[in-house]
This record gives sequence, C-alpha cells and structure tokens, in this order.
Amino acid sequence: MNTILLLEDDANLNRGISLKLTKEGYDVRSAFTIKEAKELFNTCSPDLIISDITLPDGSGLDFCADIRRKSNVFLLFLTAMDSEVDMVNGYDMGADDYITKPFSLMVLVSKVHAFMRRADSMPRTRIRSGEITVSYTEMKAYRLQEPLPLSKKELQLLVLFMENARQVLTKDQILEHVWDTDGQFVDDNTVPVNISRLKGKLGGSYIQNVRGIGYIWTKESYRE
Repeated sequence: MNTILLLEDDANLNRGISLKLTKEGYDVRSAFTIKEAKELFNTCSPDLIISDITLPDGSGLDFCADIRRKSNVFLLFLTAMDSEVDMVNGYDMGADDYITKPFSLMVLVSKVHAFMRRADSMPRTRIRSGEITVSYTEMKAYRLQEPLPLSKKELQLLVLFMENARQVLTKDQILEHVWDTDGQFVDDNTVPVNISRLKGKLGGSYIQNVRGIGYIWTKESYRE
C-alpha cells in the first residue's frame, strides 16, 4: 500500500483529504505542524508528501527544502498562495506539483494517482529504517545525513537485517548470507563479534538478541 504524508494545519481540510485518499486505498499519515511531519517522515517513509505552505511552526517551503536534502520523495504543495512568484518558489524548493485552494478533491485524487503510478515504476535505490539509511547505488550507510564508518562485512550485515526487518535471523542464516562459508570453518565468535560492533556504530536498539535463536532487526524498513 502506498503511503502519503499529509501536512495541513486546517483540521477539517486535513480530515477531508485524509478520508478521501484512504477510501482510494492509500495509507495516509496526517500531520498538523512541521515538527509532526518530520517525525512521521522518519518513521513511515512516504511515497508522496502533500504539504501546505503556511503552517503554525514555519514555512512549508523550508520543510520541502529540508526533505530534498535527504529524499527524492514526490512532493505536492496545497496552498492558498497562488501568485506566480509563490509557485516559482515552490518549484525552486523542489516541489513536483502545486494545487491552489479552493480545489476539487477529484483533481487532487487524479494527481495523487499519477504520482503513485510514477512511484511504483521507479527503481528503489535505497532502504531506510528509523534514522538509518543504506544507499544501494553508493553502497554506503548513513545515520540521518552522517556517513557511518562500516566495514564491508558490517555493511553486508546491516543490509541483511534491514531487508529482513522484524524477522529472526539465525546464526547459520547470517553466516550463509554474509560470509558464504560453503563448508569452510568460521570462528564461533565471528557473528556475535561483528554484530556487537555494528550495534555500537548504529546506536539505539535496532538489533536485538533473540535468546537461543538468533537476532532481529526491531524496526520497520522501507525501500525508496
């Protein structure tokens, strides 16, 4: 199911848009402030952001610029600011489209459908979970926007866990996928030592031991 992050401080409008898009089959996460939207963005990994510009705790333009520094997610502005300069500023900040109020819900739905068709056809170039992102094209890992100094094996471990989020991985599965042992001897401490190092570099509680079974990545992961 495609996810939409809706940032609109008008409670009635937010609720109306959310209900309509939910009926269209989308998972809508509503925010009323930029602070709430940033927190949701870090947890739900949306396919599309619909954002007002004039918000109680700042400008949607600044929010858009912040998102563009870390994501290419589609972004649609929804606002009463309809001058040519306002529109140009929106596009300059990285918006993909612009709808002015008042507007037709059917026009909005049509644009959302078009964005989602584009999103579904685009190749996924990275995977994200919480504050951790791995770029497949660069084969590098980041916490927020800061690169993580991981060894090759630590990066392979991280990708394995993130691609199998919330699934228990046994020691044998990890050895097979990361070390490709093929019958070769690998020290019994290899897996726990490398996982311990990875946990130390990631911070937080992303990886947890499952006693007597293996390890689990505790948060949801999203491909983008």
